Amino acid sequence: MTLPPEAYLWFKTLHIVGVVVWFAGLFYLVRLFIYHVETAELDPALQGPFQEQYGLMEKRLANIITTPGMVVAVSMAVGLLVCQPGWLHQSWMHAKLAVVLALLGYHWLCYRLMGQLQSGTCNWSGRQLRALNELPTLMLVLVVMLVVFKNQFPTSAATWFLVALVIFMAASIQFYARWRRLRKEAAAGA
Repeated sequence: MTLPPEAYLWFKTLHIVGVVVWFAGLFYLVRLFIYHVETAELDPALQGPFQEQYGLMEKRLANIITTPGMVVAVSMAVGLLVCQPGWLHQSWMHAKLAVVLALLGYHWLCYRLMGQLQSGTCNWSGRQLRALNELPTLMLVLVVMLVVFKNQFPTSAATWFLVALVIFMAASIQFYARWRRLRKEAAAGA
């Protein structure tokens, strides 16, 4: 079977759309987990309704946006590899596929956490979930760099500056969350 010449462009277009949708869902899903876990700090009368609402939002986001985005991204990637089978012999593609496998594992972990939140057995703290929420950002940056640079992956000072910038952004989010928590505790103690 011979694919039409424009098949590659359609696969590429839909792959990019799928990746954007998938990552949007992954970023927001764990943010909802954080809010869900933090309902434990609310008045007991409010905990149930908020937990129920967050549970509904998590299910809808995962099942209507995140997972379909993943399916589109992965299936269109298979189409791209059918059009460009030589990529499977290149080291940048091996690295990209390894990161994608890690992302699929992250996606599975999100479903597992969602189930634990629904059943009230989740032992993750808001802080741990915030740290977890940084992983897809790092993986996204790595995948984009692999796709753009392919076998000429940069190792210059500019690359390490970008890596440091991403780590700085992740650490800033963590420090801000800690500062906000400490400020709230100080206000409650005053």
